[in-house]
Amino acid sequence: MESQVYAIPDEVMHGTGQQLFDHVAECLGQFLRQQKLHQKVLPLGFTFSFPCVQSQLDKSVLISWTKGFHCSEVEGKDVVHLFREAIRRQGGYDVDVIAIVNDTVGAMMSCGYQDHSCEVGFIVGTGTNLCYMEEMGNVESVEGDEGKMCINTEWGALGDDGELSSVQTEVDEQVDQNSLVPGKQCFDKLVSGMYMGEIVRLILVKLANQGLLFDGTTSQSLLTKGCIETKHVSAIEDDHFGLAAARKMLSVLGLNPSEQDCVNVQHVCSAVSTRSANLCAAGLAAVATRLQLNNHNLKITIGVDGSVYKQHPKFSERLHSALQHLAPECQIKFLISEDGSGKGTAIVTAVAKRLAAQRHQIDDILAPFQLSQAKLEEVKSQMRAEIDIGLCKETHAGATVKMLPTYVRSTPDGTERGDFIALDLGGTNFRVLYVHIGRREDAGVQIVSKTYTLPQEIIQGTGGQLFDHIIDCISEFQSENNLRGRRLPLGFTFSFPCKQTNLDQGILITWTKGFSASGCVGKDVVTLLREAALRKKNNDIIVVALVNDTVGTMMSCGYNDPACEIGLIVGTGTNACYMEELKNVELLDGDEGQMCVNMEWGAFGDNNCLEDITTSFDHDVDTFSINPGKQRYEKMISGMYLGEIVRQILIVLTRRGILFGGKISERLLTRDLFPTRFLSLIESDTLGLVQVRSILTELGLRSTCDDTMLVKEVCTTVSRRAAQLCAAGVAAVVEKMRANRGLDQLKVTVGVDGTLYKLHPHFAGVVQETVKILAPKCDVTFLQSDDGSGRGAALITAVACRIAGAEARAA
Repeated sequence: MESQVYAIPDEVMHGTGQQLFDHVAECLGQFLRQQKLHQKVLPLGFTFSFPCVQSQLDKSVLISWTKGFHCSEVEGKDVVHLFREAIRRQGGYDVDVIAIVNDTVGAMMSCGYQDHSCEVGFIVGTGTNLCYMEEMGNVESVEGDEGKMCINTEWGALGDDGELSSVQTEVDEQVDQNSLVPGKQCFDKLVSGMYMGEIVRLILVKLANQGLLFDGTTSQSLLTKGCIETKHVSAIEDDHFGLAAARKMLSVLGLNPSEQDCVNVQHVCSAVSTRSANLCAAGLAAVATRLQLNNHNLKITIGVDGSVYKQHPKFSERLHSALQHLAPECQIKFLISEDGSGKGTAIVTAVAKRLAAQRHQIDDILAPFQLSQAKLEEVKSQMRAEIDIGLCKETHAGATVKMLPTYVRSTPDGTERGDFIALDLGGTNFRVLYVHIGRREDAGVQIVSKTYTLPQEIIQGTGGQLFDHIIDCISEFQSENNLRGRRLPLGFTFSFPCKQTNLDQGILITWTKGFSASGCVGKDVVTLLREAALRKKNNDIIVVALVNDTVGTMMSCGYNDPACEIGLIVGTGTNACYMEELKNVELLDGDEGQMCVNMEWGAFGDNNCLEDITTSFDHDVDTFSINPGKQRYEKMISGMYLGEIVRQILIVLTRRGILFGGKISERLLTRDLFPTRFLSLIESDTLGLVQVRSILTELGLRSTCDDTMLVKEVCTTVSRRAAQLCAAGVAAVVEKMRANRGLDQLKVTVGVDGTLYKLHPHFAGVVQETVKILAPKCDVTFLQSDDGSGRGAALITAVACRIAGAEARAA
């Protein structure tokens, strides 16, 4: 470290703010020229040791002057701006003011460079102050609750509200009245070096006037304010030369002290400095106790600077002793800042510069995930266009959004009755349900269900193995619930793209969600189920309806809310359905009534229409999926892929040295490391950083506090984009329905199911908020399906039975 000290003349300390900062800028210019640095643009850290309200690292508004400064037109102003203006006026060099730092923060950072556990900065010199690292959740003036924030306590003002009146003496009151700022900085005036000598002087004058010192005489010099300084107090308390120092000082003041006078003066100095040390210890004990409660850590390191602590022969010893008495449970270590707060400020500036460079890289990486309203409007328009292509007979074959008729023509009207079996197959777990539908005013819908697991070898084996396993599970369920021998209508929720030609017939177009059972694509899945039932000799199954999970969700919610005409799934995969005007479904004959259309919107973008919002991370996830180039929209939205997008981003951040110390672990290179449930947990508002770090540890990732915050930011960014893209799709649907019906305002309910929507802490809120923005003429209510799409399948089956019964009676 190269440094030089410049004096600040008294007339500058009491002049205008412009004079002060012009003087500092001039001295800075001289120093840069001496060091031959004036032609470089260097980052600058500014130690400014006065009470300020800091809103940014480089923005700080002066509250009030202390320590004898009284420059006009500075209080209430941003001192960094004033300094920058002075540098501009000075000219001849250029610096980048990156950080403004209080001297306590500088001392803490300087010592923290040696000891990373240092979380307190303490100054006791001309003035006194303290800073410490507080938990962000406790700093209510700043948004956010993750990590820590260095707090500048400005404890010199302790007692300005009268709380220290029991400690203050008449001498303290006299010092306060004669100061530049009466009634301010009360604790500072009891403790710091700027006032310690003056307190001693006033006590000596009082004792002399009472005849207890100097044979009752004083001198003009002794009666002069400021004639005794803290350096004199320090010298007088020296064990070896203190009495000689007392005699020398008193003689210079025109007094003729006796030996006893010198001893008494030494005693006065000791009383004043001991009180100062004890008061500092009380403040430190309060902070140490708070840190202990925050961190559950008994070991605390305090970085300390200031002439009183460092140069007074007994101050530090007295302070340590008092602190041990006041906070005996804390193990406190003091580390002296050898190079002053300037070095610490330089370190703050260096850290800020490094973090700014890292932040720039992070922002560049995450920028493609930040979707503007204009971009979301484009996505909505593209989805609307794809809907029309899928509905049109001429263009349907080449459509990516297939818009498949489901042959579901109405939602429940409340008159449905009976007992039904439902089968819900949409992922690696599937459910078998026994559903009793009664009167709404009675029990309504009653359900008994059981969930079964599909092993990996089954979902990636043959179609025969898959459907045989399903029938085995249905038979087991029937036996457990005494349903064997009862031929009940069955509704089959099958959550994969199918081309339906009737309510009980659907040709599988392609597998999704990791399924790849052979011999199924291009086949009627209801026939495959019936054939398996024959092989397994289960004659109790009557398949009435084949239903997509979105349709099941819409029907389930429609039983509770007749306005529900849209079904939305956002879980392992994503899809939507809605009630379209039959005249617009050109694949079918007829112009009257409505038809529920299964959009299969997961394939939106398979024609590259979303390429401008597709990131390199999306391409990576797509490339290594089991269906490259397919289900592009789903891969940006659904829970099956979000965690993998996050993992790819974390790898890039780690390779750039921003995360995990730049070390890529084997675990981080493991595909599907981040299941959606971990994303939901990491983004939870109820979890602190400690719990989030434990989740990362469970995943084999050793993280720092900063790593944890960044991982959470990445998760939030990815999930927010997913929710916004989902909302753009919903907005396209509701606007289409509004246009179909020629309405100025549409009121409609969306039935929703899926783990991502239901369990993620923010996904649902972002979807709803974005739909309001993108479809302002639609009043959209989102209703979660409590019983999944299985209940909906039973209700569709009941509706089909009701309609069939009515048609039979009419015939």
